[in-house]
Amino acid sequence: MCGKLEYENPSTQMEDSSTILCQISVLKGLLDQVNEEIEANILITQEIESEIVKCTEMEAALVARESELTKTIYVSHFEINGLISVACDSRKHVKLMEEELSCLRTKREEMLKKIGDKRYWREQFIHLCLDFQRDIGEEGNKELTCLLSEKEFLENEVHMLDEKNNSRENLMLAFMEDVLQEFDNSNSAL
Repeated sequence: MCGKLEYENPSTQMEDSSTILCQISVLKGLLDQVNEEIEANILITQEIESEIVKCTEMEAALVARESELTKTIYVSHFEINGLISVACDSRKHVKLMEEELSCLRTKREEMLKKIGDKRYWREQFIHLCLDFQRDIGEEGNKELTCLLSEKEFLENEVHMLDEKNNSRENLMLAFMEDVLQEFDNSNSAL
């Protein structure tokens, strides 16, 4: 009965009042329900606004972070470009060093070859000198022995000749003395 509105009769006016009251009560319930929904929507709206503020703050923080990361990226690109430049220079320097090292190795090999050649020829020379000395030593010893023997023989001969000469001189002196004495004696006898 609360759903009908009728205006026909005064006796029914009472009923109508109660129906109106009932409808008012229903409308009030609906209004309360709408108010509750509005309050719930207001709370949701406030939560959404709070979330929007949080999101805005988060977005600002993310924009600041993005700015920092962009700055870091630019700095990193600058550093990478510098490192690439240094790496290129280093590669050029390494290439030059390798060429110089190759040149030095070639010179070293040439020097080692020259030293080896000189060592070979020096060893050959030493070997020849040793052979020469050995040959001279063997022949020289024989020749020296012969020369020493000959010298000794000649010294003996000289000594013997000196002795013979001395004896002849002594004999001649004795003979001359005798001759002179005889001459003196003959001169004195005359």
